[in-house]
This record gives sequence, C-alpha cells and structure tokens, in this order.
Amino acid sequence: MHAIIWPDDYQPGFTDNFASNEVIVADLSVADVWPQLANTAAWPTYYRNASDIAFHDDTGPLLSAGARFRFTTFGFPVEGEVTEFVPPTAGAPARVAWHGWVEGDAQGRLDVHHAWLLQDLPGGRVRVLTQETQKGVPAVELAKTRPNPMINGHQEWLDGLIESAREVRSAK
Repeated sequence: MHAIIWPDDYQPGFTDNFASNEVIVADLSVADVWPQLANTAAWPTYYRNASDIAFHDDTGPLLSAGARFRFTTFGFPVEGEVTEFVPPTAGAPARVAWHGWVEGDAQGRLDVHHAWLLQDLPGGRVRVLTQETQKGVPAVELAKTRPNPMINGHQEWLDGLIESAREVRSAK
C-alpha cells in the first residue's frame, strides 16, 4: 500500500505529536470520495470541527496546489498552504497535504503537516489514510491528552467523509 510523503521537518517520530487514522470500505472509490475532500465548502457539512473556511487568493472553495486558506479546527485558527495536490488518476493514489500553522509566541505557536492519501483497492474498495504531525507546545499538550483529541477528531472527519461520499453516490 502507498504511504504519505513527509517533508523532512515533519517526519513522524521526530515531531511533538502524530496522529494516524485510516479506513478501508467497500462499494466506494477514490472518485466518490475525492470531491468531498477537495471541496472545503463540504467539510462543515460532514465534519463539525471545521469552520470559518476562507481562501486568501479567492481560489476556493476547491483545494489546489499552492492554495492558501484558513479554517478553525480543534479551537485553533489555522493558516494553511497546500503543499501537495495530486487528483485521482487511474492506477495512482490521490494525495493532498497542507502545511498549517497557528501564530503565537514560543508557547502558543503550532506547526502541522496534514496529509491525505486515497487509494482504490481490489474488490471495489477504497482506502483513505489521513495523518498529521505537529510541532510546538500546544502539540506536546495534545499528545498527552486522553482520550486523544487528534485521533478522535480525525476519525470523525474520516467517518463523515465516507458517509458524505456514500450519500452523494446514492443520490446519483
């Protein structure tokens, strides 16, 4: 199976926090799921932890390579820039990743790399993997919190994404 491509400064295990969530489901494809992920206007409809989404360059709501956007998640106002954007093609996984940051002093600054990989599997299945690495004092605190808010929040995002893709597919 394919893996996330990490920038050197954000390799899991060398950052302050890491979250990994994955689902593999039948009867969906990357073509079903990708539009719900690439369109940020859809996020709040299936993921309650994403709000106040806006693009700096008026290119949104669709993600694209280099797009600058901001949104609120986990109570943090996150600035983001898309660093990887590979739409679905036959035989290759789709990928999207962004560098995100929360401005602040040494105690409040948070830097993240959030990546998604969508892959069609044999038997009419799709694999959706999302992983995030984080650096900064807030990340250290998040890593200690139980239950882990990043793992639980990202699972909610994955579950909502899949449910939304199923709803759109059944409406066709």
